[in-house]
Amino acid sequence: MGGGPPKDHLLCAVPDKEPKEIISHLRKKFPDIEIVWHEVPFTFDAAEIKKALPAGVWDDVSILFTFASFPDSKDEAPNLEVVQLLSAGSNQVQKSWIWDTKGIDVCTASGIHGPQIAEWVIFTHLVHTHRYKGLYENQKRHKWSRDTGDGGERSVRDRVGLRIGILGYGSIGRQVGRLAKAMGMDVVAYTASEKDTPEKRRDPGFIVPGTGDEEGEIPSEWYSGLDKESLHHFLEQDLDWIVVAVPLTKDTTHFLSTEEFKKLSRNGRSKPFVTNIARGPILDQPTLIEALKDGTLGGAALDVTDPEPLPEDSELWDLKNVIVTPHVSGSGATYMERALQLLEVNLEKRQKGEKLINVVNRGRGY
Repeated sequence: MGGGPPKDHLLCAVPDKEPKEIISHLRKKFPDIEIVWHEVPFTFDAAEIKKALPAGVWDDVSILFTFASFPDSKDEAPNLEVVQLLSAGSNQVQKSWIWDTKGIDVCTASGIHGPQIAEWVIFTHLVHTHRYKGLYENQKRHKWSRDTGDGGERSVRDRVGLRIGILGYGSIGRQVGRLAKAMGMDVVAYTASEKDTPEKRRDPGFIVPGTGDEEGEIPSEWYSGLDKESLHHFLEQDLDWIVVAVPLTKDTTHFLSTEEFKKLSRNGRSKPFVTNIARGPILDQPTLIEALKDGTLGGAALDVTDPEPLPEDSELWDLKNVIVTPHVSGSGATYMERALQLLEVNLEKRQKGEKLINVVNRGRGY
């Protein structure tokens, strides 16, 4: 007779125009999946998002592809089984009923951000170490001078032989490690759980071809734990640079504060650099500012702050050893293309009855 409804109904509610060629490809590859695309505002305001979606849009949805558009209740979306987020974190869905409902897989977009964020990490660090801020000011004044007012060319040191500690060796951390290793740095990894076997060190998530560290072979040393003792042991490993790439959870809120910055600086014997591309509250911001002002830290590159937007009167804006950008390190021209590649992988796995990738562990929060 009629053949019945489609096996799956995929709703794409995202702040972007429909990439028609990619969606056409998905429709041909998955003819049993009904795919509907709705462009919504880039906001966390549920009321504003709701106005952009037609009534009844959730009725048949079994798979949701979104950044922050969620149905108000289980009754509104009774068939929902998979939420594929556009972000590496899942904080925005943790306040929704979805988070506490069994039978709904929440998957992140971890893996699609590695290349662009890793490049941001490297370039902001080089801006600092090569004293580019001062050189740029000289250029604006049409001044041919090597004097940058902060040590100039004679203080520039390449990265060869230095040690970088990557706090959170996920997809982003692995690509940072790959680039740092190529620059001649020694890479040290830190993870929440112990990675004491080759299998545990593998990356099970989505990987952009030609990037990352799938087998976990780059770090010379591995450390782990969420307790202060384990963290401090890691920070005491003579690190010249630390990159914060852990998810924001109850355990990682203010993970780094006064005591940690002192440990990192070897009690004042060095001036390490701190990069944060994760979430602002992972660093205790007032103590970070003090450590940057009193010389405990040599500098910082911050794509995330606490709060966001960073208030106009924050001291961070004017500190000469700080680079601040407005949470843009993950942005890029290939963002949606890669997110849809990840979605395609999970659609294939769902059709085959296999476990999806990037599924959030509700207990850990990531």
